[in-house]
Amino acid sequence: MTTSPIERAAGSFAAELARQRTERGLSKKQLATLMGFDPSYVSHVEGRRHRPTEDFARRAEAVLEASGAIWQRFREYDELRHGRPTQPHRDHPAPGQWMPPGTGLIVERELATLTHTDEGYRCVIRRELYNAGTEPVTRYLVRVAVDRYPNDPGRSNRHHREHPLTFAELQLLSHRYDGGEPEPMHWRAKHDRDASKEIWLLFENDEGRFPLYPGDRVTIEYAYRVGREKWGPWFQRAVRLPTRYLAVRLDLPTDLDPQVWGVETTLSSEEGPLRRPISRHERGGRAIFDWATEDPPLNARYRLQWRFRSRPPESDPGGPAGGGQVRASDRMRGLGIVQRGADLLRQPSRQFGLPADEATARDVIGRLRSALVRLDELHPFSKGVGIAAPQLGLAWAAAVVRPPDRGAEPVILLNPRVVDASPDTDEQYEGCLSFFDHRGLVPRPLRIDVEHAHYDGSRIITSFEFAMARLVAHEIDHLEGRLYVDRMTPGVPLVPVEEYRETGNPWRY
Repeated sequence: MTTSPIERAAGSFAAELARQRTERGLSKKQLATLMGFDPSYVSHVEGRRHRPTEDFARRAEAVLEASGAIWQRFREYDELRHGRPTQPHRDHPAPGQWMPPGTGLIVERELATLTHTDEGYRCVIRRELYNAGTEPVTRYLVRVAVDRYPNDPGRSNRHHREHPLTFAELQLLSHRYDGGEPEPMHWRAKHDRDASKEIWLLFENDEGRFPLYPGDRVTIEYAYRVGREKWGPWFQRAVRLPTRYLAVRLDLPTDLDPQVWGVETTLSSEEGPLRRPISRHERGGRAIFDWATEDPPLNARYRLQWRFRSRPPESDPGGPAGGGQVRASDRMRGLGIVQRGADLLRQPSRQFGLPADEATARDVIGRLRSALVRLDELHPFSKGVGIAAPQLGLAWAAAVVRPPDRGAEPVILLNPRVVDASPDTDEQYEGCLSFFDHRGLVPRPLRIDVEHAHYDGSRIITSFEFAMARLVAHEIDHLEGRLYVDRMTPGVPLVPVEEYRETGNPWRY
């Protein structure tokens, strides 16, 4: 049976919708809930029994973050239905084909370069912008953030409080390129924090104003400097606007023997290695590392990290002196675990406002799950293991618990609270990632009922027993600003980990 071009286009839309949904691990019912549609409607569209509408396509594109693929299929169908074939410019695809009209600013191309200098680092960001919106654009927001010790948030926060980043040292310069000589752009501070700055680049200078009108393009470039005492070994790009092409370059001295790797995170996947390899070539005593991607999803983060193998690692003020034995807590600190004594571990965590904070919640959970993977490489944790957001320097009410059974899925806890507990208790030894040099005998209920949230804001009550009850209760204590030592019976001593004899043995019930 022959199908018409319109039917084939509608079928292509349905196939793209199903592919994007499946790749993100969503059922039709889950997608319908996120889009605000009845599940049967999504099923009918995928089954080609209903034709897609513009509203449906817009919402599917936004929810699935399909980098314009769903919207492109809808445009093809819609143009055939109305007899309006698109004639894209041979140098620039029609932006309306890629993202819905009214999207606003689109980054058609970004090149971010970080260069190691004698004084520190110089960063240059060059972006080709297109205004796909309906209003003129008069300013563009950029963010500069530093993190001297990314694997030790507590130490990094203290360092930047004592040595805050300043606008003066950034020496920020910004220009626009519009077919002629570069023109300077004025800028204005929006937020001024110890380790980050938010800055409006203004489409104006002493000569006048030059708004970016709907349908127009412009290239902007801004550059700044940061000293080595404030810049850690990482360079991250966050996708905050629809972006067609993103490229990152690191320019490092070859005599320091740099080793570079990268990780990426999106709303639909946890932190993992870059999907495309980083290339390297050498030029004039410099090692140049290049990486690029096309159509990155919104809110994705790409982080390049490095170490200089010819330079010994910096000593850790909290670590062993004079090359002595490395303590268990030093290994945890090296993985970015905030240690006992940090103020954050004694403060109640901030509740998520779900579903409005869903993106933040997914980001926090992604970081916690990634931390558990790193922890499992360091220690067996045969009893199971949990980690709470404050232990990574994140003041949010979130925790992840891996059960003793390694084949079981980790338990995600958002805004958890204990609503009921068994009167029957027992005492078992516990350890803590933030206090890993000791073990303590802690009484806990044998069963707890915990109310916690889903990403969509709905709440559920889950009952945990025995080992899982202990693990979950330990993490909820963290979110309330407590440590296990607060639960110990007065007078019961802590046991140094070197003397603890139960390592590797499960709790007894």
